[in-house]
Amino acid sequence: MSKKNYSLSWDIDSFFKGGSHSAELQAKLEQTSKELAAFTTAVSEWDGQDYTVFTELTSSYANLGMATFQMGSFVECFSAADASDTYSDTLLNRLGSLNATLQNASNELSKKTTLLSDEHWQQWLETDALKEIAFVLDELRTNQTFLLSDKEETLINNLSVDGYAGWSAHYDTLVHSMRFDVVNEQGEAVSLSAGQTDNLLNSANYDVRHNAFKVWEQTWQEKGALFADTLNHLIGFRLAKYQAREWDILDESLRLNRLEEATLNSIWDVVSNNKAPVLAFLERKAKMLNLDKLGWVDVEAPLTLTDTQTTLTFQEGAEFIEEHFAKFSPKMAEFARNAFENNWIEAEDRDNKRPGGFCTEFPEDGESRIFMTYDGSANTISTLAHELGHAFHSHVMRDQSPLNRDYAMNVAETASTFAEILISDAAIKVAASKEEHIQLLEDKIQHSVAFFMNIHSRFLFEKRFHKARLDGAVTVEGLNKLMEDAQKEAYVDSLKDYHPTFWQSKLHFYIDDIPFYNYPYTFGFLFSAGIYAHAGTVEGSYEDAYIALLQDTGSMTTEELAQKHLNVDLTKPDFWQAAVDIILKDIDEFLELTK
Repeated sequence: MSKKNYSLSWDIDSFFKGGSHSAELQAKLEQTSKELAAFTTAVSEWDGQDYTVFTELTSSYANLGMATFQMGSFVECFSAADASDTYSDTLLNRLGSLNATLQNASNELSKKTTLLSDEHWQQWLETDALKEIAFVLDELRTNQTFLLSDKEETLINNLSVDGYAGWSAHYDTLVHSMRFDVVNEQGEAVSLSAGQTDNLLNSANYDVRHNAFKVWEQTWQEKGALFADTLNHLIGFRLAKYQAREWDILDESLRLNRLEEATLNSIWDVVSNNKAPVLAFLERKAKMLNLDKLGWVDVEAPLTLTDTQTTLTFQEGAEFIEEHFAKFSPKMAEFARNAFENNWIEAEDRDNKRPGGFCTEFPEDGESRIFMTYDGSANTISTLAHELGHAFHSHVMRDQSPLNRDYAMNVAETASTFAEILISDAAIKVAASKEEHIQLLEDKIQHSVAFFMNIHSRFLFEKRFHKARLDGAVTVEGLNKLMEDAQKEAYVDSLKDYHPTFWQSKLHFYIDDIPFYNYPYTFGFLFSAGIYAHAGTVEGSYEDAYIALLQDTGSMTTEELAQKHLNVDLTKPDFWQAAVDIILKDIDEFLELTK
């Protein structure tokens, strides 16, 4: 039976009809506001002792969280797909206020649980109504010991709407207004959005990508003062909160990722100790591109060893993903087919779209939506598989308690990267020639370079910028230097030029609710590589064991998750080195094939 012809555009009217001005959305906002007000009052009136009332409040909190997330996902989709829809910013601000109110009520609820003795609290957690969500509830209670008074925390949450959340939204406004006057692949002078220009930076044509990069750097530099103000104020607000709570720079990020600092240090130690083979790969790639040294935009440039670069239509790319997901997990393949057939993906290459890609969940419907720009290259097929991995993770969690679905970013990047590895390996295995095999292998290794070098530079920059910001605002020149120094260190000064304005063009630095939106990618990449290697040692299907691991990601620490499902200690280098060794094998193969 032939497959349905897959659409490049998503369907989000099924959630709320009428776009950002939807009457259904407005009604949902009003209803949620009323329910939130009632919840806030009920929390305030709770005496901290009545178990039955607490279970009811916990259920209400979970439902309100799903409602606000549902609406936020809907508005985010509109904002990303159409930069001209400025009303989305107004809605996001209103939703930010709702979330701040919900956070205030949650803090009060959790703080009241500290009135119970530890013994009494543990008895509650062992009851049928609460034992499934015991980890999350205990985490919320424990986190109260790190917070200020209710009055101070309420003030912080309220100010954050126009504080760092406001500056994060301001960044989006600035990027949406930017145009880049470049020459495209066809030699035409065009004016493009940031997202479209970003694609040109990966062109196989040296002149196209370098000329585009020159315009890219210059255009960002022209607005450098605006972006410096935005980032300084955003991080300044965050640091003021940290100082009030007497937190270190990484404390919040580690807690949000349920990760021990020893694990993070172990990851970077292993990465730093294994960069020599990556440098050998970069040197070989430079020779293959007839360059003495790679420049910043040459690192991700595709190799073209054949007359034509293999591209797949969206339909072909989707069917390739379905086919090779099925070899590991029929459930993953069936899920992907459902996502394609029901138009869950916005993949059209058009103007006015935000750069990058994401997957967002609609928890009340048990569905997800994926945003990206598809061009048929191996890279965008990998991106599509990556985002489908995120969606599959949410899918297998749909029957969990709502509170247990809130898994951290580092483990969130596991399912996505795992899916990406499946498709990259599949593409390499079915390559039609040695030249195509080398090209696809290089594309796979390129992702490793990103996690080893690019993400490492982001982490170094962000950590150093936070420290520098404690002494006052950092100038544009200071930010450029911090960025370039971090890139030189992460790439072991192996490139002929760098990207000092990267701190402006990378959205991740401006995300307000998840600090240090960088190292979780390297964690997820190596963790998924380790799981992939582990799956290869197990006889028979690993599908159910893999899904069981994903289902536990929201109800235990990262270290507990790895111990339970993989029997490994993440604070030690052994697991991470084993994961890196898999990547080094790819580099060895590439170097051998390209002697």
